[in-house]
Amino acid sequence: MNTFLSNPNSATSFGQLPEGNFEPDDSEEVPQGGIWKSAPPPPVRPTAPTQPVPLVPESLEELGVQPSMVEHLILKFLYFRGELVGRDLAGVLGLQFSLIDEILENLKRQHFIAVKRSLGMGNMSAIFMLTETGRNLTREYLDNNQYVGPVPVPLQQYVAMVARQKLPENWLTPATLKKAFEHLVVEADVLAQIGPAVNASKSFLIYGQPGNGKTALAEALFRVDSQPIYMPYAIECQGNIIQLYDPIYHQKIDDHDGGITALSVALPYDGRWFKCKRPFIVTGGELVLNMLDLSFNPHSKVYDAPFQLKANNGIYLIDDFGRQRTSPSEILNRWIVPMERNIDYLSFHSGGKMTVPFEAFMIFSTNLQPDQLGDEAFLRRIRYKMFLRSPRAPEFVSIFERYAASRAIACPPGLADLFVEKHYAGGKKRFRRVHPRDVISHAIDIIHFESLRYELTEDVLDRAMRNCFVESVDVND
Repeated sequence: MNTFLSNPNSATSFGQLPEGNFEPDDSEEVPQGGIWKSAPPPPVRPTAPTQPVPLVPESLEELGVQPSMVEHLILKFLYFRGELVGRDLAGVLGLQFSLIDEILENLKRQHFIAVKRSLGMGNMSAIFMLTETGRNLTREYLDNNQYVGPVPVPLQQYVAMVARQKLPENWLTPATLKKAFEHLVVEADVLAQIGPAVNASKSFLIYGQPGNGKTALAEALFRVDSQPIYMPYAIECQGNIIQLYDPIYHQKIDDHDGGITALSVALPYDGRWFKCKRPFIVTGGELVLNMLDLSFNPHSKVYDAPFQLKANNGIYLIDDFGRQRTSPSEILNRWIVPMERNIDYLSFHSGGKMTVPFEAFMIFSTNLQPDQLGDEAFLRRIRYKMFLRSPRAPEFVSIFERYAASRAIACPPGLADLFVEKHYAGGKKRFRRVHPRDVISHAIDIIHFESLRYELTEDVLDRAMRNCFVESVDVND
């Protein structure tokens, strides 16, 4: 049974389910630890297969988690907030009020919560607070875990949504790719190499000399125009809670147009999910293997999702590949199964495992020689490889003039060509895409310090050039 409503206002289709391990047989339950566990999916509303939107649950059964988890979260919110209006309590849980009304009544009957005052429109307008008995009970719940946030989404529903948000085949066109790179000077032959890898969403190795823009090239892919996606704030699996939302990497799109009144809260989609741009996550030399598994916080007793899980339906760039404290072979061995089967296995500190989808576009960027990373069999695991060459003279001049324009500093005609002839022609220095930025930035620093006219000159550029690069001298002489 499908889980999500297709949005009729969207024009681009992300609704196709890929072949693989994520479509269950409605008649069977998969043991805990596998991708699926026993949790009823929300109902389907048949519509055209367009952008998937998580449906607002109409009952506790459609949540896919135990009602006791909702009860615990209600008590925890009241414990930390002191008091909350009923409709606001539903809002922080990400639910319609109708789903918690009966739970509130039950908690009142057991004298765990009390109504401080009311506007006379039932529990929705009532202000709730904990009783002393409820406060003591909540402390026991906090000993189990200290998660306080929207109700977690069961793994089953998360897996289904990731599958539906996978980019369709042949989604990228040369025009779309060119538009994403319009802020950079990139020649057609480079884009022709990047395009097929991005369109296929297969693993991609970019290698070349330092300073040639490998990272900038990868980061530009974040500008590729694509539909936003939905991600849950937290996932529940085997009674464990895994926090997925990370404000550092997830750019939320707040477009809740639902009408909120004293009597109702109309949600445009399931409030346990947030809408965001497709994530782009970068890790560099700090990456170690334990960052690629669930991270258990012994104080809150809640797990933090690893980078690749946070990057699902987006891009994960491992920058400076080969310079991590962990060897390249260990890192790539960690990715062999995920990259080939599009699934990943994560471990709980108690010894259990969970199986999750692996739908991140993996990019490896390095300035090392590929044979320093591993042998032929090792590199074969990465599907696409691209050597990012140094810029040619016309490309370098274009980068120089464009960066000068971006800093709003006058660059007389022909000055960039003169600069190239003086400092680069005849193999004096190798072209690097980062040099125009570095030299012009130094030139601007000189101009500001000496209160010169805000304009590039041959003399200022010569001095900036000397400041940018070390000289081949014997420092012991």
